[in-house]
Amino acid sequence: MPFIAFSSEEGSVEEIFENPQHPYTQSLLAVVPKLGEMTGKTAPEPMRLLNATPRVEGPILPKSDTVLLDVKNLVTLFPVKGGFFRRTVANVHALKDVSFQVKSGETLSLVGEPGCGKSICGRSILQLIEPQSGEVWLNGTNIMDYNQTELRAARREVQMVFQDPFASLNPQMKLAEPLLNDGIGTSHEQRERVAQLFDRVELPRSFLGRYRHELSGGQRQRIAIARALALNPSLIIADEAVAALDVSAQAQVLDLIMELQAELGVSILFISHDMELVERVSHTVGVMYMGRIVELGSRAAIFEDPRHEYTQALLKDVPVADPHRRKSERDLNFKPIPAPIFPVDDVPGPSVYDEVTPGHFELKPE
Repeated sequence: MPFIAFSSEEGSVEEIFENPQHPYTQSLLAVVPKLGEMTGKTAPEPMRLLNATPRVEGPILPKSDTVLLDVKNLVTLFPVKGGFFRRTVANVHALKDVSFQVKSGETLSLVGEPGCGKSICGRSILQLIEPQSGEVWLNGTNIMDYNQTELRAARREVQMVFQDPFASLNPQMKLAEPLLNDGIGTSHEQRERVAQLFDRVELPRSFLGRYRHELSGGQRQRIAIARALALNPSLIIADEAVAALDVSAQAQVLDLIMELQAELGVSILFISHDMELVERVSHTVGVMYMGRIVELGSRAAIFEDPRHEYTQALLKDVPVADPHRRKSERDLNFKPIPAPIFPVDDVPGPSVYDEVTPGHFELKPE
């Protein structure tokens, strides 16, 4: 018989899922996101953590219809070198004519399995990876036309939170690093700003002198979020920001992100492979496959009325922990993404969509 053992409770799989006894077990099971639990809801809502008072009640609605980020026809290719002279013999088509908009105070999620291009998209927007073509309009200005000085200033408006906070946090620097790099404020003002950010992400000020190796994974990710907020950005790109955390820390960080959005009106580009998390946090969802957005629409449209076969496959293949609802292998139809490598002279064509319902778009077959 399958058996589960926690540090606080042990028993068969059925016993643990059907009748957990210890409060810690109950809290773990309560915060596991479940596909379909947002059905019928109009907007993201924080999770209800046991023994925690939510700072935000009800759905989190965008504060305006103003378009903050407008990505148009973004193309990013990576050359494949070969031969004695290391010439370009092919290209990896990481992004193929990707377009979408993020409104002020909105969360747009890009979802898809690893290799679909969603993380490349986030980095291409900030030109951390150089795209071949396309436009990225931020607050009405195309930042693709910026020089390095202008681009650095624009990056104050857009900050990233990465999957691995241990790797993204400098082991020798503390939270004031963005303020120091941009010469913002006096030393006293910087210390006060950092203290306020610790309050904002619910970390004790006694942690102010700690380095990354002295913190847990959830605490490091809160530091990463605080650092992203240091420059008062209007947009945060969260690239698999909770993928490396256990379910309890994951729920706490997700709630923090949603609470900060409700309080500050910051927009979120949420990049994830986890459909259950995307359903919980999103206003709008773009499903990516082989470098293209194959379906784009509201959270309700994507999860309650999926049209593209890849979206349907992603939803069907979501793993279920509950033994009474678990799917058998014959119910799953997972197929790995083929390598998007094409000849040098192959140019990505345009992405053409059918508007199946108002605001809900499905990619037409190529």
